[in-house]
Amino acid sequence: MTAEITTDIEPGTVGTVSATPETDALAVSTLRFLAADMVEEAQSGHPGLPMGAAPMAWVLFSRHLRHDPTDSHWPDRDRFVLSAGHGSPLLYGLLHMFGYDLPVDELRRFRQIGSRTPGHPEFGHTDGVETTTGPLGQGLAMAVGMALAERMQAARFPEITDHRTYALAGDGCLMEGISQEAISLAGHLGLGRLTVLWDDNRITIDGPTAQSTSDDNQARFAASGWHVQSVADGTDLDAIDAALTAAKADPRPSLIAVRTVIGQGAPGIEGTSAAHGAPLGATVLAAAKSAVDWTYPPFTVPTAVADRCAQLADAGRAAHQAWSERLAGFTQDDPARAGVWRRTWAREVHPDLDAVISGVATGKARATRQTSQSVLSAAAAALPELVGGSADLATSTGTVTGQQAVTRDDFSGAVLNFGIREFGMAAVLNGLSLHGGFRPYGSTFLVFSDYLRPALRLSAMMGQPVIYLLTHDSVAVGEDGPTHQPVEHIESLRLIPGLTVLRPADDVETAAAWRQALATTDGPTVLVLSRQSVPSLPAGTARPDFLTVDGGRVVRDVADPDVDLLATGSEVGLALGAAELLEADGVRARVVSVPWRERHAATTSAADRAPVTVSVEAGVTSGWAGLATVRIGVDRFGASGKASDVLAQLGLTPAAVAARVAAAIHAETTTDQTRR
Repeated sequence: MTAEITTDIEPGTVGTVSATPETDALAVSTLRFLAADMVEEAQSGHPGLPMGAAPMAWVLFSRHLRHDPTDSHWPDRDRFVLSAGHGSPLLYGLLHMFGYDLPVDELRRFRQIGSRTPGHPEFGHTDGVETTTGPLGQGLAMAVGMALAERMQAARFPEITDHRTYALAGDGCLMEGISQEAISLAGHLGLGRLTVLWDDNRITIDGPTAQSTSDDNQARFAASGWHVQSVADGTDLDAIDAALTAAKADPRPSLIAVRTVIGQGAPGIEGTSAAHGAPLGATVLAAAKSAVDWTYPPFTVPTAVADRCAQLADAGRAAHQAWSERLAGFTQDDPARAGVWRRTWAREVHPDLDAVISGVATGKARATRQTSQSVLSAAAAALPELVGGSADLATSTGTVTGQQAVTRDDFSGAVLNFGIREFGMAAVLNGLSLHGGFRPYGSTFLVFSDYLRPALRLSAMMGQPVIYLLTHDSVAVGEDGPTHQPVEHIESLRLIPGLTVLRPADDVETAAAWRQALATTDGPTVLVLSRQSVPSLPAGTARPDFLTVDGGRVVRDVADPDVDLLATGSEVGLALGAAELLEADGVRARVVSVPWRERHAATTSAADRAPVTVSVEAGVTSGWAGLATVRIGVDRFGASGKASDVLAQLGLTPAAVAARVAAAIHAETTTDQTRR
């Protein structure tokens, strides 16, 4: 049953390796039982999906997916996303069988601390895993982003771009609302190199899907502009193969609904929710193996299967080599464009970034979202990798750059019209970033960060340098009322590990925040920007690199200060006004703008601060507890009215702040005298 590999592999193909039904059947059983053995060994995990979806996964990896296990970062590889991340044993089994850096000992350590086989796939942790999945639906949306990135790369570098994106999604992925956001955008843009395999087993944790949904998903995808096929028998390898082949030939994104049986072959529990998320148990697993005459010890890959996978891996290496030769020719023929490609793919910071974003400070009062637009326009003109857009709020968020928009007929543009799809937007941005070759950004109102937060969390978890522009940052939104006035949002974003949250107060700080975002290559950045005009602040004692050094700058300095006013964004101007009133009463107030609170907190100590420290920020105050003895903010929802009236009602005026500060100083003085 030894297969032979052809040697005349055409670029853009996997190559053809002859197969026999016997070897295919053995490979499918190998996948099923590797997964079941992993879960059994760990006494934790989800065997049902891998056992039901093993046939389609094997057909994809053995007959269609172009990949090179010796280089899982090859730029022109096909991408595979396991959107239903709870089925991770299926992916780990495939990676192990095809020779990725995932030895059998790691399969035995499934779900154990420190292993390369965590409960859900984690990007950067396991060789061959394209993205972190588990939160259902997000993998599907990130695959849309990867497919979009491929089309955009092909428009820029057609000589070296020719790959596809595949995703395996489950019923839960399609129930999540983000799935509609993602498939709608993919259909609108005509992402024909995207194929989604739907593991249509009609079972969720709580039981049959019929108890909670009666959607016609195939009609839903078709209505969104997708090519839709169905395979009635999820064990029919040739039917799955034919559907994948037909998907490649259609110019639309493709859904293949593959009718499967969860826990296929596990007697007594197959086809039920009992097969979903628990070990099969020794008795059921032994019976499942006996039914197909599987006599191998646990964690075994039979020689015939290992040989076939090795031959297929050789075909992938050959395709990779053919691409490398095209890359060499491209580099020789067009070294300038090739240099841009290499820089952007390597995520190298532009060598003259300061010059790119210089000249935006006007010295005039304007909203930080307006300054941000000036910086973005300048940066986008010089950085071809900088691409993005807004969730239907470009004019409001300051993301109108004058650049060309991406359309289904022309992917060479840099502006993405995401529509009112905040969650989908953020997940697509992750996919663009994970694919490589781009620095994506997206924008919406700060209050709507609630809609995209789960994807932003994955940006941070995966260390992806996505830039989020979140505007209309406080109760100063005014007339739109409390539904549109963010209160808890800045603080909630600061709680996300690995996320840099910057709230600049004027032109200078906004440019510095953009520079920090563009220079960061290992995690996301949020720029929190004002709707209303803010003054251009005095430079004070700030050094040019104030943001990266200590996260803040003194904008009003005094000798031997009685009080430090720490403020962010538009409240820095408010603090300055309060300081002037305090000075008239003999109180020496120093004002510090703190656009990056976490950096400032990490680089300053109590010895650096005045006897009384007051924070001023138009949001919840809990996060300032470690920095300020008095916290002035908004620990309630806002109100509908003119911005000035709302601010006055909430105590955010210079007079109100000065009164709070004076009272705090009096209390401190009284306490000090009592101690004496």
